[in-house]
Amino acid sequence: MRILVIEDEPRIRAFLTRGLAAEGFDVEGSGDGESGLECSLRKSYDLVILDLLLPGLDGLSVLTELHRRRPGLPVLVLSARSDLPTKLRGFELGASDYLAKPFSLEELLARVRVHLRHNGGNGDGDDGNLLQAGNIVLDLARRQASLDGVSVALSDREFRLLHRLIQHPGEVVSRERLLADVWGYHFDPRSNVVEVCMRRLRKKLGPTTPIETVRNAGYRLSAA
Repeated sequence: MRILVIEDEPRIRAFLTRGLAAEGFDVEGSGDGESGLECSLRKSYDLVILDLLLPGLDGLSVLTELHRRRPGLPVLVLSARSDLPTKLRGFELGASDYLAKPFSLEELLARVRVHLRHNGGNGDGDDGNLLQAGNIVLDLARRQASLDGVSVALSDREFRLLHRLIQHPGEVVSRERLLADVWGYHFDPRSNVVEVCMRRLRKKLGPTTPIETVRNAGYRLSAA
């Protein structure tokens, strides 16, 4: 599934692009309304995530043109403008959904999946949704994990934490990167949520877990 993110704030755009790509989506980003509109009309996308406060061509104008020229393309508005009149105006101009900033990545992903499913893109049964490192297998479509062929019940955060590690087998992934990717762009760097979640994850995976702690660097999933 291909997604276009039209967002002028580089940090949020990078966070969205990285987070969606980590879930298996093919993601591109654009930093202003004009280039975003041009890209969405020139290429084929399954969903557009659109900010409203854009330089040059504003988000509502982009939304109007997209609805006129690509009426079947779902557009999820993601904006700091959360007042009711703006939301209603967005829906009038063709928005499929509206999510206010600051936002939760989990909620955004849930809404994205709903719209793609309604648009015919659930992706179940696609081997591209399976990731494996050693004796661990993740099914991204079904949000399931298995160890040596046995299903392991993980929370959403535990699943996403393991997902980030399994994408980089044998590589050290820093605590800060895990915190930003799994808990969000507005994370508190002093929080110990990574350590707490990692302890729960290791306990569920058992004593033979291939997750290693690299002192003063981060965590690594053994590629063996």
